[in-house]
Amino acid sequence: MKKTVTAERGFLVGHILSMAFGLAGILLVLPNTEFITHLTQFGQTALVWSMAGGGAAYILLGTIAVSIYAYRVCGAWHWLGFMLPAIALSLGSELLGTSTGFPFGHYHYLSGLGYKIAGLVPFTIPLSWFYLGFSAYLIARVGLGNLSIPNWSKCLGAIAIGALLLTSWDFVLDPAMSQTNVPFWIWEQPGAFFGMPYQNFAGWLGTGIVFMSVATLIWSFKPVTISSNSLDLPLAIYLSNLAFATIMSLASGIYTPVYLGLVLGILPALLLYKSAKSAPEAS
Repeated sequence: MKKTVTAERGFLVGHILSMAFGLAGILLVLPNTEFITHLTQFGQTALVWSMAGGGAAYILLGTIAVSIYAYRVCGAWHWLGFMLPAIALSLGSELLGTSTGFPFGHYHYLSGLGYKIAGLVPFTIPLSWFYLGFSAYLIARVGLGNLSIPNWSKCLGAIAIGALLLTSWDFVLDPAMSQTNVPFWIWEQPGAFFGMPYQNFAGWLGTGIVFMSVATLIWSFKPVTISSNSLDLPLAIYLSNLAFATIMSLASGIYTPVYLGLVLGILPALLLYKSAKSAPEAS
């Protein structure tokens, strides 16, 4: 168990450090062409690799960290019962979205996030849906655990709030990642919300609700009690990814999505975490 926790924390630290390295590259190194020309051959090679594979690396590290955590805290049934529908259903939504424009709007991915499934969706994208979705869902589920309401209300609340927390991350991430100096995807028909169509958020919320509902149903076959003191990693994953998106948006001069992320994402997550900590157990 101790080795598992150590590995889990190691991948979490690697995940956060890789995001910090990516931020430094995008915001400090790439805009400074003079700095790049003075790099050694090794430095230029490392920069090329980091820009080509750095985005995929941080997602893979986050996925591994959350997978180890989910297996340790929830067990194999609940880990796979969330991961498989999250990956399958989000991939289906992304493939549909990139080929038809539904449910997110018309967009397509560029390079930097890994091999594209069917030439459309980087394989890391459904992984990010999983590890952020799981973290958001568990924060909501455990945070609601000590409320004096029926269990079915807690389940519905976890689905609704978990999907909202997930969508709040996209409020902040999407404008920056599609408008940075090195965009990772572009909107073919720019929308009214900082280049995004409002339809995108409905797609995010709907996709999150669907796979979280399926996972909740799967979990109901083997009820699980999750310690109220076990939310540190999900909160660290959620806040660090929102911080990454926030810095990207602020650096691009985009402020309104950051406020939305604070009000609809960070504050609810912290309140739910505090609620969980105030109870001896949450489930």
